[in-house]
Amino acid sequence: MEYKLVIKGRLDGLNEYTKANRTISRKGKSIYYKGNEIKKDNEAIVKQAIEEQLRRLHIEKPVVLKFAWYEPNRMRDHDNVSSFGRKVIQDALVKCKVLQDDGWRYVVGFTDDFFCDKENPRIEVMIVEQE
Repeated sequence: MEYKLVIKGRLDGLNEYTKANRTISRKGKSIYYKGNEIKKDNEAIVKQAIEEQLRRLHIEKPVVLKFAWYEPNRMRDHDNVSSFGRKVIQDALVKCKVLQDDGWRYVVGFTDDFFCDKENPRIEVMIVEQE
């Protein structure tokens, strides 16, 4: 079986996440790094898409994830676009219980393809069950 997930817009890139991990913020008496905030914000976007499109899907077989990254322009390099995005998407799939885990046993591989779509930036994820 194959399942498609479409995330509208784009997620933060690895550069933004790395910078945030070096930025200290204060909330009341607490001091923390902003990287956790960015990861949570990006995960929330992905989780909403999962809840709307995949509903109560639970996959028990290993999968290959095929990512299609549609950027509005070519300003960000491929690694910046996909590295943090893959991590956030896989973590959200596990937290929403679509996947049992994102380790080697459950995610046996992934591919990335990159496109420009100024009018409709998005991320399309094909989740392909393996036998």
